[in-house]
Amino acid sequence: MTTLAIDMRLVSAQKVKVTGSAIIVDLMDGRTISAPLAWYPRLLHGSPQERNNWQLIGKGEGIHWPDLDEDLSVEGIILGKPSGESQLSFKRWLEARPVDGKQTGHKVAEKKPKYGKKRLK
Repeated sequence: MTTLAIDMRLVSAQKVKVTGSAIIVDLMDGRTISAPLAWYPRLLHGSPQERNNWQLIGKGEGIHWPDLDEDLSVEGIILGKPSGESQLSFKRWLEARPVDGKQTGHKVAEKKPKYGKKRLK
């Protein structure tokens, strides 16, 4: 059996496009890769303007969206890894996002442990 090993240090992005359904990355070696936008909830919930405001980081090894506080590695996209962000973290981020240019100010309630003694007042 033959195994293909890819040296990820040689893989870098040169151009990024985010559509309503996918992230598309042109690589320096001429390949184009894509992944479903649903894998990256912050990008999915971003406006087209926020999605188009990206920067290459680490000599093209990663992509950063400052308006969405999102970073993706080219390696992760190639390997088919969706976002690893927890649901609670994403929910906090989503609720803190501005609505019509204004902060919502909503806070997510922390889950309380189901064990332990109740406090009496």
